[in-house]
Amino acid sequence: MSWKTAVVIPILKPGKNSALAESYRPISLLPVLSKLAEVILARLNDHLERENILIPEQHGFRPRLSTSHQLLRVVEFIKEGNNKDECTAAVFLDIQKVFNRVWHTGLLFKLITYKIPPPLIFLINCYISDRSFTVKINRNFSQLKKIKAGVAQGSILAPTLFNLYVNDIIKNTNTITCMYADDTAILSRHRNLDTLVENINEHLAHLETWFFVWKIALNSSKTEVVFFSKRKPPLKLLYKIKEYPGLNTPSILVSSLIKTSLSDNT
Repeated sequence: MSWKTAVVIPILKPGKNSALAESYRPISLLPVLSKLAEVILARLNDHLERENILIPEQHGFRPRLSTSHQLLRVVEFIKEGNNKDECTAAVFLDIQKVFNRVWHTGLLFKLITYKIPPPLIFLINCYISDRSFTVKINRNFSQLKKIKAGVAQGSILAPTLFNLYVNDIIKNTNTITCMYADDTAILSRHRNLDTLVENINEHLAHLETWFFVWKIALNSSKTEVVFFSKRKPPLKLLYKIKEYPGLNTPSILVSSLIKTSLSDNT
């Protein structure tokens, strides 16, 4: 159907090679009829707020929450550690092609698990399924291609659906999780550096399984580890997240070795 077809316009990223497909940022233009998603979003948000379904660690695309609130949470955690003479390790994870990798069957399963009203689940399933796209370059259009995964980019409904998809992310008692949509930070602090690294590694090991089960890939080039401390900790290598194929993209790997950098002071 025409209201489920997106027109994708590739925009060249600054300083990138124009001969490579990955150098372009795809911008999806949705039909006016897609504005019907606003009705679904209003009802969905009312239910999420009323039932308090979204985890407090997620601050992305939520009322009365912002990047500033999440940043203050991170800064306060690091400062409290400094006051106790503790070191803090932070792993900053970035999910690759975030809105393109939402597994439809997995999303619907989670909506049922969260006890979203069946009529809303039916509407959401109708909205995300049987979608297609065409690429427009100048005045030329490509052939229509089916979209087998993901939520409609450019839709106001997409961020909320993504938040629900990652709402059951694995958490750990020895770490804190800070999220703004797909940007995720895992932090831990301790006086003993070996214990600190062990805490981070344990959480990453659990996350590795979770990423694999729900067909989520990480952007290894944007995944970093930073130590915050008044004293210089020794350089340590953290847990290697295994390389798994991405959803419908066998050539994309979840992550390579996480890089480690040092900081003298916060």
